[in-house]
Amino acid sequence: MFLLTLIVFTVIISYKGFNDNSVINKLIFNPYNVVHKKEYSRMFTHGFIHADWSHLLVNMLVLFSFGHAIIRNFGDFLTPYPTMLFIVMYFAALPVSSLYALKKHSNNYYYNALGASGAVSAVVFANIFFEPWTMLYFFGIIPIPGILFGAGYLYYSYTMNKKNNDNTGHDAHLFGAIFGLIFPVLIKPESIFLFLANLTSVHL
Repeated sequence: MFLLTLIVFTVIISYKGFNDNSVINKLIFNPYNVVHKKEYSRMFTHGFIHADWSHLLVNMLVLFSFGHAIIRNFGDFLTPYPTMLFIVMYFAALPVSSLYALKKHSNNYYYNALGASGAVSAVVFANIFFEPWTMLYFFGIIPIPGILFGAGYLYYSYTMNKKNNDNTGHDAHLFGAIFGLIFPVLIKPESIFLFLANLTSVHL
């Protein structure tokens, strides 16, 4: 229920932002304002606004597809309160995935970022932690084991972040993904053995 509520709320706020720039201006991640004006809420609120419909729909479809699975895995392996843990991970991933940009652009008044991509990446990679060989579908068509998709995603995000030649927040994708991958271990350190056991049990 929470997952659906989160998606609906994000769609509503994003839609308002499409039609009202004042909504974007209040919620967007602007490192300068966070650091110099202490507007810390922007570390979270940027996840509820998006650049356009395609940006929004991709994030929400991925969140819906993987959200149920990670709540199930949290319940099976980490906690009797899986939805609560999902809430913790998702809302922690928003600022964690933005820390690199916060430091790098703290004095750049014109740098802005928006979207839930960092938190959504955390959800996807938390699933990869529990189900490393489950097939993901690249572009919705090409099946690829999650662990291989994850490795490629991390390499691509790192490389594109170094190039810094487009308007995509590759740093948020990268650090959100890493956070999702290590989050289960932060909650329950012995879960690393579950990951290693699943990783070495290849089912192709």
